[in-house]
Amino acid sequence: MSKIYVLIIACLLTAFCTNAQTGKLAGKILNDKNEPLAGVSVKITGSQGGTTTDVEGRFTLTLSTGKKYELIFSAIGYSTKTIDEVEVTPGQVTDLNVSLSASGKNLNAVTVTANRSSARKETTASLIQYQRNTNTVAAVISAESIRRSPDRNTGEVLKRVPGTSIVDGKYLVVRGLSDRYNFAMLNGIPLSSTEPDRKTFSFDIFPASLIDNIIINKAFVPELPGEWAGGLVQVNTKDIPSAGFLNVSVGTGFNTQTLGKDFYTYQGGKYDWLGIDDGIRALPASIPTKSKFNDLGDGDKAQLGKSFNNIWTSEKASSALSKLNSKFELSGGFSKAFKNGAKLGATLGLTYNQNVKRTHIQNGVYSVANNVPSLNLDYDNQKYSRDVLWGGLANVTLQLGNNHKISIKNLFNVNASNYVTERTGLDFADGNDGQPLMARELALKSNIFYNTQISGDHNLPSIKTKLHWYGSFNILDQYIPDQRRIQYNQETSVAGSPYMLLDVPHTSQQSGSRYFGYLSDYIYTAGGDVTKSFNLFGLSQSVKGGYLFQVKDRLFDSRPFTIYLPADNPALRQLPADKIYAPENFGDGFDNKFAINELSSNRYRYMANSILNAAFIQFDNQFTDKLRATWGVRVEDYDQLIGSVKQSDPRHLHTEVRDFLPGVNITYKLGSTANLRLSGSQTIVRPEFRELSDFSFYDFDLGATITGYKYLVRTKITNADFRYELYPRAGEVFSVGVFYKYFKKPIESFFNPAGLGSQFNYINADKASGFGAELEYRKKLDFVEVLHNFTFQGNFSYIYNRVKSESITLDRPMQGQSPYVLNASLQYDIEKLGLYTTLLYNQIGDRIAFVGNKNQGIPAIWEKTRPLLDFQIAKKVIKNKGEVKLNVSDIVNKAANFYYDFNENKKFDKSSDMLVIKRKYGTTFNISFSYNIK
Repeated sequence: MSKIYVLIIACLLTAFCTNAQTGKLAGKILNDKNEPLAGVSVKITGSQGGTTTDVEGRFTLTLSTGKKYELIFSAIGYSTKTIDEVEVTPGQVTDLNVSLSASGKNLNAVTVTANRSSARKETTASLIQYQRNTNTVAAVISAESIRRSPDRNTGEVLKRVPGTSIVDGKYLVVRGLSDRYNFAMLNGIPLSSTEPDRKTFSFDIFPASLIDNIIINKAFVPELPGEWAGGLVQVNTKDIPSAGFLNVSVGTGFNTQTLGKDFYTYQGGKYDWLGIDDGIRALPASIPTKSKFNDLGDGDKAQLGKSFNNIWTSEKASSALSKLNSKFELSGGFSKAFKNGAKLGATLGLTYNQNVKRTHIQNGVYSVANNVPSLNLDYDNQKYSRDVLWGGLANVTLQLGNNHKISIKNLFNVNASNYVTERTGLDFADGNDGQPLMARELALKSNIFYNTQISGDHNLPSIKTKLHWYGSFNILDQYIPDQRRIQYNQETSVAGSPYMLLDVPHTSQQSGSRYFGYLSDYIYTAGGDVTKSFNLFGLSQSVKGGYLFQVKDRLFDSRPFTIYLPADNPALRQLPADKIYAPENFGDGFDNKFAINELSSNRYRYMANSILNAAFIQFDNQFTDKLRATWGVRVEDYDQLIGSVKQSDPRHLHTEVRDFLPGVNITYKLGSTANLRLSGSQTIVRPEFRELSDFSFYDFDLGATITGYKYLVRTKITNADFRYELYPRAGEVFSVGVFYKYFKKPIESFFNPAGLGSQFNYINADKASGFGAELEYRKKLDFVEVLHNFTFQGNFSYIYNRVKSESITLDRPMQGQSPYVLNASLQYDIEKLGLYTTLLYNQIGDRIAFVGNKNQGIPAIWEKTRPLLDFQIAKKVIKNKGEVKLNVSDIVNKAANFYYDFNENKKFDKSSDMLVIKRKYGTTFNISFSYNIK
């Protein structure tokens, strides 16, 4: 091991001690199908120097500064390209990406000198070519675009993509479809959800500085997973850096609802700043296992209740600094070439972000019958949270010559929320006649995500074959230690009555509740694919086949405890929260002092397992110089076990499903700047383990219990797209298209109000269909002199979607489907001054948050549209090595409203509709400084 450390240190020292009078030129060579070209000769005119591209089509040259170079790119079967006006900057990496075109007939042995270009023209043209040459409907964000933007992470980068929206800074919405219908891949390997309670992926975990490129597919191709319907996001991180680098960034900020106002926290542990509990919230060591605890008598249980920490109160933060956001990022890398042609490179990163938020939430819990609401609970919540997101990335790549590469990539992430919710309001449930209430929830929810990958790429030019293989291991752990809830009510029949602890049954999670949750997901993935190229009709063709094997294991256990009174004790119930559950107030389990009970039903624990076997074959055919078709089929066998391995257990559910997922994408080139695209496919979206389990969890914010349904089935989606694309010049795009989607058995969440027994459940609707039109544009405004440095980008999508039922008449859109999506951005960039500004606007139409029950007269709960306006400005400083950046998020700060649409006109009317939930998030200001040490 010591030798490895010495080698790494030597590589770092070598990378960081380069001559300031030289610079690096680095790039990637692609063909007209966006395939990397290995073995391309890169020669310097008038010099003996040069290099060849590696298995990924990448090359690197070290050039002296102060002069211009001419480079010649040549490869068998491709037209040679000469590029002049090539310059490098001292101590920096200059990007030059090149696209080579096939030379036509007799591709095996002819090299044809075809064209000449300049470095500036080629770099901008390559961006257009990559987008234009994709084999499907897709948006591409290059490393160069990411480098020039002020974005911190993938979530911010995706906000710039036409047709997409980001919710809460991290959750993706594509074509108005909620995050359930999207899928994420990292370096070509499928990723699981980063949050176990919802089918989603948190895109803010990847630092923008470590991303090589991002591709967002909007149409399916068989080589990629078929479990999506909105967008498939491929995030590719950097492998071998072109040159050693070391970047550091620090930042701070505040939210307008936090700074200058009271902020509450509670006694936690010394590692709370990392989102990790140090044991202060752990289940006491004296508490036996679940089965042994339930075998105890009530008196013995009550004695054990004394061993829990007596922390039930919040405390006001005294320092203004504790209300500020904080950020730190450190990233670096090195590249070391060896005499035998091998190259070793690594990219490392460490990130830390803490956001301090105060969210105002108003929530009314109603019983509804025949469109007549009856108020059960009227809540006004102030949620004070410290959200921590930190992690690390470590990628190591060994390149063996130009045709072989092996990579090991690791990602570790902690995503945690430590919060206090202070509640006031009125309680109408159980005949309480609108009793004033005071309640509180204290909790830490910590998610730990770890992913490690090993992959290999091998180019076999003698047989025109490429081999790619991979393996991956993924862990997602969620820990909720000692989530506490307490509620006091005030009697209204006697004026001046004191607030008294809510008297709850021994199975309640509403008050006197202590909850411990443990969830672990383990995911094992392996697979590979082979691509064979051949010539037909004098044009290049390819066939690709592959296989993926993935196993997911989940273990979930929870221990919900309820502290209750066997017999009423009004004097005891008047004690304040810091004294009421003191050890001396626990009795013998039968008297009028506190006892404790554990909710021991099997529904509070479950296991789940799935095995996915997937295989595909895909053809990429160039029928003419203009007509290209990518088509094939993917077969996915999905074997799933939920609840228990015992068939006699009522939680047991075992299903096996085989899906054939065909896909065809046809591209017709209309000259050199325009495409017509036609695509059709079949995809699926499966329910998450949590949605299939019958585990019930009381959500304090919603005032309701969330329960899964084990008989959910997967959703099958039929997709069709027709699209016209125009790329008039570098950095500009115009496209217009129409699309159609048919959903069989879409999964929806519906609200089932029943007093304090209110629940959110999951169901399969019968079917849904939708069609829409989409307009995308990106235009430089330099045709007007005063607007020379402005770029306008926008997207508008209109979607008509309706759910159908075989048993009742329905006329509503599918849950989570917005009728329109509007994105617009105005960029003002002066690259020579290092000034970059962006104004972003986003709005999605009213959509159903929770489905109602028409048979019972219960309307759906809708989420009202609200505008989102963000502003970013970044300025390069200290000879372009430093950058100061200001981000302002949610400038308009309009409340998020959820309402009952009683008149069914799909919009909020104060006179007839009922507001159910209102959330106010505030405007966030963040400022940061980053510096490129090397």
